[in-house]
Amino acid sequence: MLLNRIHHIAIICSDYEKSKHFYVEVLGLRIIREVHRAERQSYKLDLAVGDTYQIELFSFPDPPARPSRPEARGLRHLAFEVDNLAENIRHLAAHGIETEPIRVDEWTGKRFTFLADPDGLPVELYEK
Repeated sequence: MLLNRIHHIAIICSDYEKSKHFYVEVLGLRIIREVHRAERQSYKLDLAVGDTYQIELFSFPDPPARPSRPEARGLRHLAFEVDNLAENIRHLAAHGIETEPIRVDEWTGKRFTFLADPDGLPVELYEK
């Protein structure tokens, strides 16, 4: 199994405007795209970290505090870019690790899946 790089870091915040101010105005991250998803009562703010990495800042109505999941406040998941999703899923299965069904990102058309680390932290594999 070969991991290319960290693809993105997703964070669910409890106060969207306060968090947006912190990441954009205080830390100086550049806004790539901001999307309001009315059907989910949610914002998704894509932020550039230098020229390579990206933070996705999400808001959801009344997210529960960790350690519950999914869509809980705090670190949402850690994502790794991979060349071949199916190959990596087979590799994980050979080690007794289950993954969720493959999904397709509605914005990029790319395939991805989730699994959990030994402590239950959500980890995403995102196909290049």
